[in-house]
Amino acid sequence: MPAYLIAEVEINDAAGYEEYRKRVPAIIAAHGGRYLVRGGAIDLLEGSWAPARLAVIEFPDMAALKAFHDSPAYRPLLELRQRTARSSLIAVEGYAPPA
Repeated sequence: MPAYLIAEVEINDAAGYEEYRKRVPAIIAAHGGRYLVRGGAIDLLEGSWAPARLAVIEFPDMAALKAFHDSPAYRPLLELRQRTARSSLIAVEGYAPPA
């Protein structure tokens, strides 16, 4: 069952975050992930949630998502992101229709 990493990001060091943005796609791809949403315009339809930036990344399953997040290759980029942006991340399992 696919799993999704949903990240809300508020960048506070654009130059530093640019380095993260350039380097992270290869690590995501190495774990079978692909971007579904990466930045882009946000239009509030209901409620009061107002994220500055969103990313939604699909992985083949929760194990692959966690392997990406916990990988030694990602660790320095995670630290870079934490220095250059304020982020909230969640992992959620996708929907598998009944057989």
